[in-house]
Formats: sequence, C-alpha cells, structure tokens
Amino acid sequence: MPRDGDAPSLPEFHGSPSIDRALLERASLESTRLLETNLSVRGITAARRNAAADARSYHQIFGRDAAICALAMAGSGVDALEQGAVAGLDSLAVGQATNGQIPKYVDSDSNHADFWYVGCIDATLWWLIAVDHVRRFSSVPGVASRWQANVERALQWLLAQEHQRFFLLQQNEASDWADIMPRSGFVLYTNALWYRVKCLFDLPHRDETHEHFNTLFHPFGRELPDYRRVRLLRHYAVRSQRHRGLYLSFVNLSFAGDEGDVFGNLLAIIYGLAGDARANEIVEALRAERVADHYPIRVVTHPMGRNHELWRTYMERHRQNHPYQYQNGGIWPFVGGFWVLALMNLGKTQLARAQLQKLAQVNQLDDWRFTEWFHGKTLEPQGMEGQSWNAALFLMARQAVERSRKTG
Repeated sequence: MPRDGDAPSLPEFHGSPSIDRALLERASLESTRLLETNLSVRGITAARRNAAADARSYHQIFGRDAAICALAMAGSGVDALEQGAVAGLDSLAVGQATNGQIPKYVDSDSNHADFWYVGCIDATLWWLIAVDHVRRFSSVPGVASRWQANVERALQWLLAQEHQRFFLLQQNEASDWADIMPRSGFVLYTNALWYRVKCLFDLPHRDETHEHFNTLFHPFGRELPDYRRVRLLRHYAVRSQRHRGLYLSFVNLSFAGDEGDVFGNLLAIIYGLAGDARANEIVEALRAERVADHYPIRVVTHPMGRNHELWRTYMERHRQNHPYQYQNGGIWPFVGGFWVLALMNLGKTQLARAQLQKLAQVNQLDDWRFTEWFHGKTLEPQGMEGQSWNAALFLMARQAVERSRKTG
C-alpha cells in the first residue's frame, strides 16, 4: 500500500482550454460498450464480471448502482440499455421487503435480496429517483404505471424514517453509499436525495425539509431557529467546525461531521437545496481544497485518521478506509460525473468541459479499465475494474455539457 508522501505514479491531468473531441467520442463509445457488457438478465451489474468481482459481490444488481445507471440508460436510445434499466428496477422491486425497503442488492443469479448490516437507506431513495426517470424517458412500453404498488410501499418505508419536526431522514452509521464511514443521525447525502424524492413524488412537508436541511447542515448563520431542539443541535454542530464553505456531512445529537463530504455537497447543488450564493461558495471551497486537481474527484476534503474522534475500527476493514483511500478521501470517477453536473447547474461551462475531459482520461487509464477508485494522493488505481456507474456518469456528464454547447 502506498504511503501518503509517495510521488504520484500516474500522470496528472490539469485540463485544457482545447477539448479533445476524439477522446470524448471514444469515451462515450467505451462507456456504452461497458454498460452493454455488464448487463445481465436481471439488469446492470455493479462491475464487469470476473473472479475478483464475484468474490466481492460486484456481480450483483445493487440498488444504488443500478438506479444511478438507469439515469443514463433510460432515454439512451440503445435498446439493450433501455431494457436493462427496466430489468434492474424490476429485480429490485421483486426483492423489496414487505415493509417497503428496497434491498442493497439482489443476486444476479438467484434473485436473493441483501439488506446490509444496519440497513441501506439510499438504495430505496435512488430506486425511486430512477423509477421517475424511467417513467418519463424510457422507450420501453408500459412503464408509466409500472411499479406503482412498490413505489407506495417504498415511500411509506422512508416516511417511517423521517423525523416529525425536522422532516429529515434519520439513519444509523455506515448505511448509505459510504458504507464504512461513521455518518449517522441526519446525513447530508441521504437528505439531499430525500428532498429530490419529495419533489418528484409531491410528498408533504417539502418546504420544511428544505428549510431544516439548510438550518442543520449549514448552522453558521446568525438567525436562530424557533424550535429549541434545532437550536441545541446547531449549538453542538457549530463547535470547532473547519469548513464553513461546505455543508456538514452529518449532524447527530452532540457531534457532527466536518470532514467535507464532496458527494453530499454536490447533490445539494444539483437538487436545488443550495441557493446560487451558497452553491458557488461550495464550488469555490472544493476548488480551494483541490479535490479535482488530479482526477475528478476526491470524495472527502479532509480524511479522518486513527486519532480522529470519529474514527471507527470498522474503517480498517479490508485495510480499505485509511486516509485518502476508498470513501475516506479516495478519488471516485463516478462522483466526478456529478461534479460536472453541478458545474453545469451553475453555468460554469468552461470548467465543466475541462473536468469532463479529465473524466474521460481517468476512465481511459489501463486500456479503459473504468477503475472504481484511486488513492487520493498517490493516484494508485484501486478497487474493481469495469465500474458501471463510471460509464453511466460519464455519459450523463457529457450529455449535460453537449446540451449547453448546442443551445449556447
């Protein structure tokens, strides 16, 4: 394993004002090809199937992965991908628990459903977001009313996790995509998705969710909330926080996360929770932390070490989540796609185009390996090859940039 002080073993990409359109075309072709390769009869698998993927269950139909990929697959015009998006949502619906929860993954061979150790809250959220997208954009007949009973049960399960004064979802540690990170209570990433679901499905208390999202996750304003429990949470959360340009990664009763959750902050921009001023402040804070200087994008601005008060023993599982590794400051190209989407939301087209090119370059490494993640300092490739959501997010990011190019 590389040490933090080692020199980068791979070339750095700093972007260029001249866009390599041939590279973008090749990246689109390879991304589409990878998605087609990773299709199974039950939907899109998380990664290209091989012995390593089988050993770590990456050949399964993951709730969040399949749903995120469906956002690129449905409406693509590629018949296999259109059908695959629907098949993945079908498989997850079949695996839905009686209480309404969508599973973490469904076995692509047996259809057995797995729900993780302390639950997996974001699989249900992403599944609902994907259902809405497929209903609106898919070319597959009959999807407009498909999954309705499953949708109703999924929404009811999520509403049961909602605090009845804050109207934010509550969760345990390690129960979303960052499944070996100690975020708990009210979590930024999860509640950005919850607000999106509320908007898509016209759920009650949407405005209150928006208000308390900003009150709790950015507790630095001078105005004090009326509700005393919110004031107490803010009081604890605001102490010794370093990154006031970013939303906190989570807020619990007497502690909060200030490690700088890049993914959660990007979703807050994309889904309209951050107003223009705060959204631009977030982008500038991330650029100041140089989270995309090498490859798009490092997912934590300040990784936690063993001496951090939030460090957990399980973060050493598989020796994976040490500083600048995995979810604790590793570089994840699929999140880099959301970075491009956030920049486009703010009209930062030139920067978005440069980041899109870097995204193509990082997926191209090792003959289009589509590597899962990279060490945040040494840039060493880590994790599985052939990651489906890397391909999906590149296609989504390029579509957003090209749409602006055609209309602008």
